[in-house]
Amino acid sequence: MKVGCIGLGDIAQKAYLPVLSTLPGTELHLQTRTPATLAAVADAHRIPAGQCHTDLESLLAQGLDAAFVHAPTAVHPEIVARLVDAGVPTYVDKPLAYELAESERLVALAEERRVGLAVGFNRRLAPGYAQCADHPRELILMQKNRVGLPEDPRTLVLDDFIHVVDTLRFLAPGPIEHTVVRARVRGGLMEHVVLQLSGDGFTAIGIMNRMNGSTEEILEVSGQDTKRQVLNLAEIVDHKGQPTLRRRGDWVPVARQRGIEQSVLSFLDAVRAGKTLSARDALATHELCERVVREAWEQAS
Repeated sequence: MKVGCIGLGDIAQKAYLPVLSTLPGTELHLQTRTPATLAAVADAHRIPAGQCHTDLESLLAQGLDAAFVHAPTAVHPEIVARLVDAGVPTYVDKPLAYELAESERLVALAEERRVGLAVGFNRRLAPGYAQCADHPRELILMQKNRVGLPEDPRTLVLDDFIHVVDTLRFLAPGPIEHTVVRARVRGGLMEHVVLQLSGDGFTAIGIMNRMNGSTEEILEVSGQDTKRQVLNLAEIVDHKGQPTLRRRGDWVPVARQRGIEQSVLSFLDAVRAGKTLSARDALATHELCERVVREAWEQAS
């Protein structure tokens, strides 16, 4: 199976390549426009020179069976469109694009061409979060915070808060009937944002504070006199009477802890089985993010 990896930045090197480069029966091809990075990454993962490319045309000429896109968000629309036009099933880091219209165009193109398109919402498959789907979820609370990092609202929401938005959608136990957005934007930079989603018998609240006292990610689901906390994707605390703590195993790879390994394997299994994956549900997350950005700017003005 010939698999392309486009973009060799931090997320590719830390999370995806350690998985892709060790899969049996996989011929991995790398592509980046930076020769020095290409050479260093290829050497680290023992990728032959013939499987290294500095342009997308050379990569596509290899007859790929699947591709992973880890290039900067700004170039996602161009790269994904070319892959889909070439009939290559494609997995792309979130978001599909910064602008909703571009995301809609890519999903429509994939459906028109009948080519699989998947968006990397790995938290849905992270063990701690996936297990929360089996827990009572009358109240869902997720925080993803950082220190001293206010940012342009669209960039913050689409590159980072989108994880919170998608996790709330994933864990919501029923149809979402009401949506409330509150945000603080000063000097053109978003300092914090709060999203509340609710439906019959449940409320889901997502928070991102970029002026927080620490970098942290906390998920809590509760109901029926029980609560489960997931701390930084690594520790699970169950509360029912006396709290019980489960930590990530010492030898569990970070890619598995964060659901990335599972996302890679699930995508490639679907490609092998001839299943055409749809990004239509992922598009719903992008639509909700667009609403967050729009309402944040309205409140700021």
